[in-house]
Amino acid sequence: MAASELYTKFARVWIPDPEEVWKSAELLKDYKPGDKVLLLHLEEGKDLEYHLDPKTKELPHLRNPDILVGENDLTALSYLHEPAVLHNLRVRFIDSKLIYTYCGIVLVAINPYEQLPIYGEDIINAYSGQNMGDMDPHIFAVAEEAYKQMARDERNQSIIVSGESGAGKTVSAKYAMRYFATVSGSASEANVEEKVLASNPIMESIGNAKTTRNDNSSRFGKYIEIGFDKRYRIIGANMRTYLLEKSRVVFQAEEERNYHIFYQLCASAKLPEFKMLRLGNADNFNYTKQGGSPVIEGVDDAKEMAHTRQACTLLGISESHQMGIFRILAGILHLGNVGFTSRDADSCTIPPKHEPLCIFCELMGVDYEEMCHWLCHRKLATATETYIKPISKLQATNARDALAKHIYAKLFNWIVDNVNQALHSAVKQHSFIGVLDIYGFETFEINSFEQFCINYANEKLQQQFNMHVFKLEQEEYMKEQIPWTLIDFYDNQPCINLIESKLGILDLLDEECKMPKGTDDTWAQKLYNTHLNKCALFEKPRLSNKAFIIQHFADKVEYQCEGFLEKNKDTVFEEQIKVLKSSKFKMLPELFQDDEKAISPTSATSSGRTPLTRTPAKPTKGRPGQMAKEHKKTVGHQFRNSLHLLMETLNATTPHYVRCIKPNDFKFPFTFDEKRAVQQLRACGVLETIRISAAGFPSRWTYQEFFSRYRVLMKQKDVLSDRKQTCKNVLEKLILDKDKYQFGKTKIFFRAGQVAYLEKLRADKLRAACIRIQKTIRGWLLRKKYLRMRKAAITMQRYVRGYQARCYAKFLRRTKAATIIQKYWRMYVVRRRYKIRRAATIVLQSYLRGFLARNRYRKILREHKAVIIQKRVRGWLARTHYKRSMHAIIYLQCCFRRMMAKRELKKLKIEARSVERYKKLHIGMENKIMQLQRKVDEQNKDYKCLVEKLTNLEGIYNSETEKLRSDLERLQLSEEEAKVATGRVLSLQEEIAKLRKDLEQTRSEKKCIEEHADRYKQETEQLVSNLKEENTLLKQEKEALNHRIVQQAKEMTETMEKKLVEETKQLELDLNDERLRYQNLLNEFSRLEERYDDLKEEMTLMVHVPKPGHKRTDSTHSSNESEYIFSSEIAEMEDIPSRTEEPSEKKVPLDMSLFLKLQKRVTELEQEKQVMQDELDRKEEQVLRSKAKEEERPQIRGAELEYESLKRQELESENKKLKNELNELRKALSEKSAPEVTAPGAPAYRVLMEQLTSVSEELDVRKEEVLILRSQLVSQKEAIQPKNTMTDSTILLEDVQKMKDKGEIAQAYIGLKETNRSSALDYHELNEDGELWLVYEGLKQANRLLESQLQSQKRSHENEAEALRGEIQSLKEENNRQQQLLAQNLQLPPEARIEASLQHEITRLTNENLDLMEQLEKQDKTVRKLKKQLKVFAKKIGELEVGQMENISPGQIIDEPIRPVNIPRKEKDFQGMLEYKKEDEQKLVKNLILELKPRGVAVNLIPGLPAYILFMCVRHADYLNDDQKVRSLLTSTINSIKKVLKKRGDDFETVSFWLSNTCRFLHCLKQYSGEEGFMKHNTSRQNEHCLTNFDLAEYRQVLSDLAIQIYQQLVRVLENILQPMIVSGMLEHETIQGVSGVKPTGLRKRTSSIADEGTYTLDSILRQLNSFHSVMCQHGMDPELIKQVVKQMFYIIGAITLNNLLLRKDMCSWSKGMQIRYNVSQLEEWLRDKNLMNSGAKETLEPLIQAAQLLQVKKKTDDDAEAICSMCNALTTAQIVKVLNLYTPVNEFEERVSVSFIRTIQMRLRDRKDSPQLLMDAKHIFPVTFPFNPSSLALETIQIPASLGLGFISRV
Repeated sequence: MAASELYTKFARVWIPDPEEVWKSAELLKDYKPGDKVLLLHLEEGKDLEYHLDPKTKELPHLRNPDILVGENDLTALSYLHEPAVLHNLRVRFIDSKLIYTYCGIVLVAINPYEQLPIYGEDIINAYSGQNMGDMDPHIFAVAEEAYKQMARDERNQSIIVSGESGAGKTVSAKYAMRYFATVSGSASEANVEEKVLASNPIMESIGNAKTTRNDNSSRFGKYIEIGFDKRYRIIGANMRTYLLEKSRVVFQAEEERNYHIFYQLCASAKLPEFKMLRLGNADNFNYTKQGGSPVIEGVDDAKEMAHTRQACTLLGISESHQMGIFRILAGILHLGNVGFTSRDADSCTIPPKHEPLCIFCELMGVDYEEMCHWLCHRKLATATETYIKPISKLQATNARDALAKHIYAKLFNWIVDNVNQALHSAVKQHSFIGVLDIYGFETFEINSFEQFCINYANEKLQQQFNMHVFKLEQEEYMKEQIPWTLIDFYDNQPCINLIESKLGILDLLDEECKMPKGTDDTWAQKLYNTHLNKCALFEKPRLSNKAFIIQHFADKVEYQCEGFLEKNKDTVFEEQIKVLKSSKFKMLPELFQDDEKAISPTSATSSGRTPLTRTPAKPTKGRPGQMAKEHKKTVGHQFRNSLHLLMETLNATTPHYVRCIKPNDFKFPFTFDEKRAVQQLRACGVLETIRISAAGFPSRWTYQEFFSRYRVLMKQKDVLSDRKQTCKNVLEKLILDKDKYQFGKTKIFFRAGQVAYLEKLRADKLRAACIRIQKTIRGWLLRKKYLRMRKAAITMQRYVRGYQARCYAKFLRRTKAATIIQKYWRMYVVRRRYKIRRAATIVLQSYLRGFLARNRYRKILREHKAVIIQKRVRGWLARTHYKRSMHAIIYLQCCFRRMMAKRELKKLKIEARSVERYKKLHIGMENKIMQLQRKVDEQNKDYKCLVEKLTNLEGIYNSETEKLRSDLERLQLSEEEAKVATGRVLSLQEEIAKLRKDLEQTRSEKKCIEEHADRYKQETEQLVSNLKEENTLLKQEKEALNHRIVQQAKEMTETMEKKLVEETKQLELDLNDERLRYQNLLNEFSRLEERYDDLKEEMTLMVHVPKPGHKRTDSTHSSNESEYIFSSEIAEMEDIPSRTEEPSEKKVPLDMSLFLKLQKRVTELEQEKQVMQDELDRKEEQVLRSKAKEEERPQIRGAELEYESLKRQELESENKKLKNELNELRKALSEKSAPEVTAPGAPAYRVLMEQLTSVSEELDVRKEEVLILRSQLVSQKEAIQPKNTMTDSTILLEDVQKMKDKGEIAQAYIGLKETNRSSALDYHELNEDGELWLVYEGLKQANRLLESQLQSQKRSHENEAEALRGEIQSLKEENNRQQQLLAQNLQLPPEARIEASLQHEITRLTNENLDLMEQLEKQDKTVRKLKKQLKVFAKKIGELEVGQMENISPGQIIDEPIRPVNIPRKEKDFQGMLEYKKEDEQKLVKNLILELKPRGVAVNLIPGLPAYILFMCVRHADYLNDDQKVRSLLTSTINSIKKVLKKRGDDFETVSFWLSNTCRFLHCLKQYSGEEGFMKHNTSRQNEHCLTNFDLAEYRQVLSDLAIQIYQQLVRVLENILQPMIVSGMLEHETIQGVSGVKPTGLRKRTSSIADEGTYTLDSILRQLNSFHSVMCQHGMDPELIKQVVKQMFYIIGAITLNNLLLRKDMCSWSKGMQIRYNVSQLEEWLRDKNLMNSGAKETLEPLIQAAQLLQVKKKTDDDAEAICSMCNALTTAQIVKVLNLYTPVNEFEERVSVSFIRTIQMRLRDRKDSPQLLMDAKHIFPVTFPFNPSSLALETIQIPASLGLGFISRV
């Protein structure tokens, strides 16, 4: 089909636009050949006439279909051109927030200027091991591909990261290195990967700076080689650097900064260790203030300095060297502040004692005068003489700057060397992956030497890139056997020749630098003369003679010649360098040791590699001319050499390309500037890749994929069994031009645009089919709707007519009834009106008559009161007049008397002045004094009398006061009581008191008061009525409140139940978390244990050279050590033989903490073993001693044996009797739950009294026997002299009481008898054979024993009686307390009474329950303790009997008659035990565990047979009370199971078999442990088989931990088997054929979704699940454990499927959601078939189900957003947004999710608190539990098959 035929109406095209670069438009009419104008309709609604170019007549680019937009690979686009690439990148970046896109073999990375959560450990794990095309584009996918190819092809790899400054090159390289460090791990314990990552902050601080385009721009190129060993683990790294921008040290443009390290130093100047550097603010230094932007927003330079120093320490740079680096950097800053003053035009000087220079010399350790001199002078050497010439101020400044740049470059090289030393490894490097972080193509307004070198490097890299792409295309065509035609691609070799060939730009530059008077102008003229008009790529600007233009592959660049020669020479005065070399600061001369060597421009050696070790270089002897010649290599020459070496390295590796794109110049997050993006796409070679692909056959389909996608275009007769022939036939019909496609071996190759044409045909066919389906369905729906409406209308008519008839009948009935009602109602109204009027008339009359009477009465009363008032007023007026007259008269008298007194006073004053007056006055003064004295005495007497009277009165007053006070208090109390009783009564009393007082004062107002009282009474009655109403309302409110209280109580109960359920769930979650934490620790311990075993094997075998292969260490490797140590491991350590010490240089590093713990435990066990051995030796000595003593007395042996047998029988009978009594007493006491248990008639009381009576009777009988024996002894002792033959009875009794068991008592009795026998003389004198004396002694000892037992029983009975009395007393107190509580409750309201009683009852029941539980636990412990004691006693008595029987010789038995004793025999019956010899233990373990084949056992024998056999062996060892045998067997069993699992741990059947048997063994240990909780389901026969001697609870814990380890290993085996199937079966395979067609893919093919022979399908997963389930059922695994395994399997399936869905854009579509839901339904059906729906497995698939539903639901309106938020509760916010961003239509009928809808979802979910993690943890293992599952199988019925080879075991 011709391309012009695609330009039809409604076809969409791209047209150039000056603003948006390319703009989309739609054709308004079909294009016909010859048309010069296209009628277009723009997206903004305008119409446009687009004129075609008359020369080329090229049509505008066609736009791809919407379903192809947003693809992961740009080569998957049908139309490959610039606008399609730009639009695809923009849609992915802006709409889907995807920053990575493939373009063939190139990964395009757009800087988002925002931190994205796509670089975590979970993402690394997801990409690890995956094919590059199977996952969404990512830097991790490129790194994984490089790592995989290195291991698979045994070839070194390179990752080339390029781009503009600020495009994210450094970050991309950093993440690639981080991926290698995480995935591969480290080959040693030195954490090399951490050192590799730690080199980044150091290199960034000394090599990165802020520019106008980037805050952290790398101003140098670097190539890092990460070395790997043969197992592909990181062993080291090496770094090479290129073209450091030295000019930045001395000059920065506006808004730029110097290197970060200078600002970090200035920010840390206040630190104590930096005081000597004399630094300050960055604005104080010339080298850091030129850009005017010393601070970067959001960056703390002081913190960055701390990070830099920390990284230096990690890389082994010592503190002294760090301070040396900082001294040199500070010296550079101070050197920049050195100023010069001009003397004249050709000379200058430095001010004396110039402070910056002084500080510089002090820091550098050089002489001030020398440095000052050589900064202002230079030495010129001719053939005969040497001159010292002063230089001008400008030259001096340039020389100073050159020196600063040179020092910094040398320091940069030194730091790189030290970093390489730290990253160097002694292990031989097997392969490496290089990461090249190099500058991209640059073009500025002013381009100089640096831009020229950068663009030259990019030309070389682009050439290598083009050749690699061309090579890959050629290989693909040859592989598919496609006719190969040469593709015309851009070859930039002419441009490279222009730069580096002979007489090229660099050659002419070096030649001009050698000329004595060479300048930039002369060099420019040479360039014009040599290349202008001779090379098409070289041009001269029109308006400049000092610039030239080069046509690079990306764009034309104009270079300014000014400064080229100076920068190429890189001139530094030799005298200044010599001054620095003579420095006393040791580190400074080290920087200039390699000046004579030819170095790369800034860092690398001539070989391009930095030496990994440095030694103090001695001066080499050679010709000085040769050294000077080598030293004079120019920067361009060195850079060209290093670039050639780099290209050689890259050509020797497999390259991988990452092109970083800067989306805008303003660093706005997720903002796309089309102009800037197109410039970079052209510059980085992405468009060239597209052009090369488009020139051939860019679209490639496999035959199966093509058939699946375009099956709708075929007719049934066209479909053949041969898919390849079918596709050929169809294509010949659809595309007539055979040049548009080619058929390969496995693929069909299409020209550009043909896939779009096929998509158009497919869409048209589907659209026509949709229209036909819609037509048919719409007709059927309308017909159905019409019939439904007709039927509904008929039904409605019937009901309406019936309703109308019923309404009419009802109307007639109502009319008649209304007439009757009206009649009676009218009569009632008239009669009622008459009665009302009559009553109203009577009331009016009564009120009127009363009113007239009251008026008359008021008038009389008013006249009477007026008379009284007049009388009172007239009297008051008369009295007032009288008082006024009296007051006036008295006032006149006073005035007159005052006047007379004044006159008299004047006279007296005159008289007083005369002497005579004084004489008159003194006459009679003495008499007056005497009289006054007498008066005073009389007054004193009167005063005393008055005082006495006053005292009496005070006493009387006080008594009266006390009485009054008491009365007052009593009255106050009564008053308070009255107030408390009612406030209203008090107010009434006050009013009554006031009324009474008024009544006493004015009786005339009595009537008024009475009226007031009446009115008050009425008000009171009204108040009472109001109160009654209020009381009624209150009662109603009370009832309502009671009802509400009841409801609230119910609600509270429900709430409490809900809270209880929630708390229970929370506790279960906490328990699961704790269990999970414990099991994780257990897993870690098992891993460390395996590691320990591996290390032991390595130490034994000393295998240091592993087999070559690709082995990857776990990225989640942890070095945490578990603190838990099993006893089985301890036993295993005991069995390890001592090994000879191996050479120290070959030792493998051990886990020292684990080794020390094991060593300590071994020492403890050896000590315990020694103690046990000593005790055993002591016992043996005692036995031998007793044997020797027995041999000395053979004569009386028979009598002793006869007596001992009689004594033993008697003791046994007594023991049985006491046991029976004890059991009866316990039984009676166990019934003491009732409070009447201690009553005199209670069973316990009766049993206690009966036992006391029987004991007292027995005591009386024994006393009588003792008296009889004593009387006989007294009668026989008269003829015998008394001998001291008996020991003190009291001492003996105390010793007997101290005995612990019957064995010790028997031994003590034998020893006592021997002692008495040796000391006593002439036993035969008592009677014939001394029997009487022996009987007497035996009875005496027995009496003593009985007395002691009686006393102990009596004490115990008394204690029990006392306890019963205490319980009675406590019950009485409880009864009293309950009565008090009852009395208190009766005083409460009914509701509170009920609540209080319930609370008390709950408290009482809780306390009783706790007491009963405590008693039950105590009784259980006592029973177990007594059982163990009885078993120990019985065993020791049996051993004693056996020992005594062994000491009797046959002759003794024959010679001395022994009284026969009946020995009861048990019937020979199988007791469910298996006996084996100690030496056969290893054979047992070998045959039953190590060499057992699970399949044969599972098919032919009962499930769990090995567990039953092992337990029966343990039972026999327990029966023999052989703790060593039990411990050895259990330890060997556990270790053997571990060995089997370690050897065959990848076999599912083996792991499942031993998990089942371990659990069965654990259940047997529980079932037959003798504990009540595990014996509920046992039969009586099974209870008899319980263990008797040992409590194996600790070994149960060890077995439980072992079962957990086996379960976790089983889960890992399941995961390894299922993981390859899950993605293919659940996501890629089309279970429902034809639902989703395959979309075209790019160069990186994904795994095919069509079922091939090697492809996994859902059926494969179901078959594997069936296999797992059948194997577990055959092995007899517990059903609950099977449910947990199934739940874990389904979680793995759901997590891996969801994680891949979140990382694969092509899987996020509507049709894929339906496929996933169908697959999940098949899994649910499998669960139903296996009766596992209640296992919790379905719930683990809930996130996957919701993700599938999210793909299928509507995603447009706010209601849809609300529905999604409520539906997707199992998905996190990040997962929901990710799925919506990735949603991609497969067909044209689907629509993309709008950005506004995604933002709506984010706003609605912003308050949801969930994990920010994107992916599910597929490695998560649910905590496992082992519910107790007793077996109904009887042990005695188990038969051991001969096939197991256990013939050495015998049944017991």
